[in-house]
Amino acid sequence: MTGDTAVEVERRGRVLIVTMRREEKRNALNPAITAGIDAAMNQLEDDPELWCGILTGGPTIFSAGADLTIGPGDPTPRGGLVGLIRRQRSKPLIAAVEGLALGGGLELVFCCDLVVASTTAAFGLPEVKRGLMPDFGGAFRVARLLPPNVARELLLTGDRLSAERAERLGFVNVLAEPGGAIAAAIALAERICVNAPLAVRESLGIVNRVVTGDEADLWEDTDAAHRRLLSTADVAEGVAAFFARRTPNWQGR
Repeated sequence: MTGDTAVEVERRGRVLIVTMRREEKRNALNPAITAGIDAAMNQLEDDPELWCGILTGGPTIFSAGADLTIGPGDPTPRGGLVGLIRRQRSKPLIAAVEGLALGGGLELVFCCDLVVASTTAAFGLPEVKRGLMPDFGGAFRVARLLPPNVARELLLTGDRLSAERAERLGFVNVLAEPGGAIAAAIALAERICVNAPLAVRESLGIVNRVVTGDEADLWEDTDAAHRRLLSTADVAEGVAAFFARRTPNWQGR
């Protein structure tokens, strides 16, 4: 285990399985998870005997997003937010999703190269329900990985996308039975690992350059928009309503 036992790491041949272990808090992203993911991703990248990684949240939930009480902690030198959001990677990373992947949790999925999800999975960007917007890259990465109108739907409604619909839209590569996401992800990783590792990495690098492009301006725009929202009364109301389990009273200011 790493990150104060918040993240578990298991080697399975040439595959590194990285599991968030904070299920009692819905795998809310805190400094311990950030440290654990960062250490695991460093291990995956630096160990020549590891050819593929899997990121999962365990059998019940992937992650409900950033911990609203303490936040995810400081960005790491190699990975940025949550040790992964702005990481430069060369090896394939698969998301194995059971249950909810919301907010920062979905933004972690966006960082992965392939997605395996069970039929229990659901994806969403609920930040607008708190007076916020996705600030881990989701506001622009969602439009690269989903059709534009679906991206707008997630951003503007905060509603969830089912695993079945996500597969139809091409976001989910493999749809598994409940409890089967990790096994299906391992099978997919093994399909990758029978191939020449350097060829896999070169191919991944080229296709990801097409998908991600240069994000510098988009990060600047996202950070500026997020700062503007943080100064509003609606953010305070949205967070207070979340903890009080009540409907927010928006003022538009």
